[in-house]
Amino acid sequence: MCGRFTLTMDIEDLQDAFPGVDFGMYLKPNYNIAPSQNILAIPDFDKAKASLFHWGLIPSWSKDKDISYKMINARSETLAEKPSFKKPFKNQRCLILSDGFYEWKRDKEKKIPTHIRLKSGKPFAFAGLWEKWIQGGQLPVFSCTIITTSANSLLQPVHPRMPVILKREDYNLWLDSDEKSPEILQKLLVPFEPDEMEYHPVSSFVNNPNNNSPECIKAISA
Repeated sequence: MCGRFTLTMDIEDLQDAFPGVDFGMYLKPNYNIAPSQNILAIPDFDKAKASLFHWGLIPSWSKDKDISYKMINARSETLAEKPSFKKPFKNQRCLILSDGFYEWKRDKEKKIPTHIRLKSGKPFAFAGLWEKWIQGGQLPVFSCTIITTSANSLLQPVHPRMPVILKREDYNLWLDSDEKSPEILQKLLVPFEPDEMEYHPVSSFVNNPNNNSPECIKAISA
């Protein structure tokens, strides 16, 4: 799964990774992004602009937006079957921007938080789905979920699942708003290359989602 992540890069790094995208005023570094926060994503309906989405999908048919707490992740293997994800998987896809994520590695009786990123240190995109939820006379809420897959060989000792990190060359296909067959899209939802990733243990400081500083990603001795 993916329950916390980071986006700390400056605008130059983001524009290099996502050329032609307008990042507006959404560039405050976040070292401890948690569910229910607004997160930065590039949706298929506006590929030239990064926008804020509520993290935790709220299906359009839901009567209660609190369902989003159960919808922060979507398993890649069942996207075409689950009622909450079937429609967005067809034609409501997005890139969720990140430069690292956290997972908790079990060691005997305790869990050790780890920060996982690309060896290059560059930002990347999780594969995501988005929804638009309207209830009564309220303003619409745009929400999203991060797609997960089985962990690669590097991360298997840490956790059996990992978020889907898309290759740069697959961004355009993922953001193609035309309806695609599940077979075409499923080919993109695979574990990222382990040789291009790294991780290190961090302190329990990150366990509190209210803590948001470089201390969250600082490496410690295992």
